Amino acid sequence: MSIWTYANRFSSTPREHQLTLGEGATPLVRSRSIGPQLGIENLFFKLEMVNPTGSYKDRFAASAISDMLAQGKTHCVATSSGNTGAALAGYCASAGIRCQIVIVEGAPTGKLSQMLAYGAQLCRVRGFGTDPETSVQVFETLSELGQRPEAALQVSAFRYSPRGMSGVQTLGYELVEQAEMPVDHVFCPAGGGGLTVAVARGCRELASEQGISPAKVHCVQPEGNDTISSPLRNGDLQGRDVDCTTKVSGLQVANVIDGNEVIAECRPLGGTGYVVTDQEVYTMQRRLAREEGVFCEPAGAVALAGAAKSIALGEVQKAEMTVCLVTGSGFKDGASVQKMVADDPCPLIGVGEIADCFSA
Repeated sequence: MSIWTYANRFSSTPREHQLTLGEGATPLVRSRSIGPQLGIENLFFKLEMVNPTGSYKDRFAASAISDMLAQGKTHCVATSSGNTGAALAGYCASAGIRCQIVIVEGAPTGKLSQMLAYGAQLCRVRGFGTDPETSVQVFETLSELGQRPEAALQVSAFRYSPRGMSGVQTLGYELVEQAEMPVDHVFCPAGGGGLTVAVARGCRELASEQGISPAKVHCVQPEGNDTISSPLRNGDLQGRDVDCTTKVSGLQVANVIDGNEVIAECRPLGGTGYVVTDQEVYTMQRRLAREEGVFCEPAGAVALAGAAKSIALGEVQKAEMTVCLVTGSGFKDGASVQKMVADDPCPLIGVGEIADCFSA
């Protein structure tokens, strides 16, 4: 199975151009430790880090690059904080399409190396991802480059690449079909907000077809990138640009991008916004690894940090089915993993010292 199982729902791309590396159909697993400790019986994790390039962005890339193939495009121009670039670079390599990506200044080296390994051409721009003005200028420049006949601009946002983002809606379809009971809550991490929009639309569409109530889809952001979550919670109609200060890679988006659409999609479903600290995110990254065996990058732990806050506020009930999206692999951000294990020794010893080593 791949996202193309749902092709008739989200795409008009001809079958012969439907590129796949096996993305989609990711596991939905029950929490064995954290859920019970938080006081919730039905906490589940959607493990998007098992996609081919290690994140949910493969759903976007499969749809976006397939659309480029159908149009005869040969040059992909893109922006990325890491995972979008890795996904596009991988799928472009498979399709034989040239890939050039402008990267946010603070992208982790692991993600840069992955893009380069696939053969993408990269450049990082000072202030991109943290300064709203610089970020606007980047998008304006790339929009011009993407208008050339052989080229297409690919940014994982509905505002720029609606055909690519339609592939991310398959995540919402899968949640409805995989769940052993109706899903009550879905917690989504957000930078620009496109993932949250896509999941809300996918859940709503398939739930409507099946005659069940759609899940409440919630937007979770680090406090240093609160472009959408507080406006959604406070009843505002629009998001807001910020000077981005979060260190959580992948969510360093200073501009609203799809934030207004998040508000429009989530509020009617009963969804709201949650703001978490970077430290809360790092704590949940560690807990996922050590208590659930789920190895994710910090952005992949943001949803769980938001869910924990919701449970503490009494906004999720004990028996409600709650899903947290784990969006990217721990291998994406090696520095965060090194920080996690900094105090854990791994001594070099002689064979006769093994018993003593483990008796400590």
